[in-house]
Amino acid sequence: MRKHLWLAVCALNKKTLASVTMAAAVGAALAGVVLATPGSGILSAVVVARAVFLNPVDINFKIKDGSTEVVHVRDAAETVMQQMVLGPGGQTGWHTHPGPAVVLIKSGTVTLYSLESTGCAPRIYSAGQAFVDSGQGHVHLAANLSTTESAELWVTFFDVPPGGAFRLDAANPGGGCPF
Repeated sequence: MRKHLWLAVCALNKKTLASVTMAAAVGAALAGVVLATPGSGILSAVVVARAVFLNPVDINFKIKDGSTEVVHVRDAAETVMQQMVLGPGGQTGWHTHPGPAVVLIKSGTVTLYSLESTGCAPRIYSAGQAFVDSGQGHVHLAANLSTTESAELWVTFFDVPPGGAFRLDAANPGGGCPF
């Protein structure tokens, strides 16, 4: 009799532990969603191509932006190309990327916000200009501050996990940024 009672208690404890673990996982996932800052006014965000490097590829970007930042990717996985159109007043929400991204502004003007050591540092990019986002945890937001014109961006994302996300939502970093 005692053995059966002990087995019942052990089974109950395993079920309770599994329930508590599942509740904690769901809570953590929901907390991430609550902290995320979704975009708005995105008229389109079409992935136009996605490809895997067949040979090992190392990528280096040297960004000279007041100070020199070197972004290094060893054995890059996938590359994704996306066309994005931000309507007037549209913005991407705070996010990062697994690897670096090269952004070309085809039309309109885009203001890029990121939290730097000096606070919220907006940079303005116009049609015909490009920039490199280092990704790898660099949280930023792109906004179209125009009230009349859309902005079109073409982005190439490097070092995307095979079949994985090339955009990772992030919480608002604060620091006086307007979004």
